[in-house]
Amino acid sequence: MMEKLSDEFYNLYPDIVENLKVIKSNIAEACIKAGRDPKEVTLMGVTKTVQAERINAAIDAGLELIGENRVQEYLDKRVRINLDRVKTHLIGHLQTNKVSKIVGKVDMIESIDSVKVAKAVSDYSTKLGIVTDVLVQVNIGKEASKHGVMEEELEELLHTISGFGGIKVRGLMAIPPIYDTEAEKRAVFSHMYKLFIDISRKNIDNITMDILSMGMSSDYREAILEGSTIVRIGSALFGSR
Repeated sequence: MMEKLSDEFYNLYPDIVENLKVIKSNIAEACIKAGRDPKEVTLMGVTKTVQAERINAAIDAGLELIGENRVQEYLDKRVRINLDRVKTHLIGHLQTNKVSKIVGKVDMIESIDSVKVAKAVSDYSTKLGIVTDVLVQVNIGKEASKHGVMEEELEELLHTISGFGGIKVRGLMAIPPIYDTEAEKRAVFSHMYKLFIDISRKNIDNITMDILSMGMSSDYREAILEGSTIVRIGSALFGSR
C-alpha cells in the first residue's frame, strides 16, 4: 500500500487542488439547481495522458474515481497510482483482444457496445471467478465517429447480455455530440435520461439501471441538471492535453 503523499509533494500541484475545488462547487450548485442531493453525483477524473504523479495529487486532494481511455496506457502507469485510495473505470472503447488484460484490474467497464465485447468480458470474468460491473455505451448522437449501440438496438442488446453470468449491467454511458448552447446540451442529455428511465421500467433480469454516466468538462453542469450520476472530467481538472 502506498503512503499518503507528503505536503511538499501535494503542494507541487496547486492547480489540480484548486480545479478540484471549483469542479466540486460547480457540481454542488448544479445539483441544488436541479433539486438533487450532491451525493447523487460522482466526479470522475479522466486520466488519459496524465502522469501518475498528477493523478496521485488529485487523489490526495479528494478525488475518489478515475477513468482511463486506453488499456495499455493504464496498465503501464497503474503501479505508480495510489489505487488503494481510488476506484477505476475503463471508459474508452474496448477491443476483444484487450479484454484479458483489463478485466479484474478496474472496478467497472463503461464502454460495452456489442454482444461480442460483453460476451468476452463475461467469459474472462467467469474464468477469474468474478463478476464485472459494466455500463452499456449508447451512441445517442448516431455519430459514425463514435462507438456505442444505437438507441433503437439497446433493448435487444440488453436482453441478450442479461443472461451473461460474468457481468452485471449497472446502467448506461453516453458521449453526446458537441453543442454550443445550453439548450442543445440539455436537450440531448434529457433524451438520454428518458432512455435510461424507460429501460429501468422494463425490469430486465440482471439489468440494474442505477448509473447514468454522461457529461464532460464542457457540459457536466447541463448533464447534472438532466440526471447524470457520473460526470467524466479531464481537461477542467488536469488542464489541456
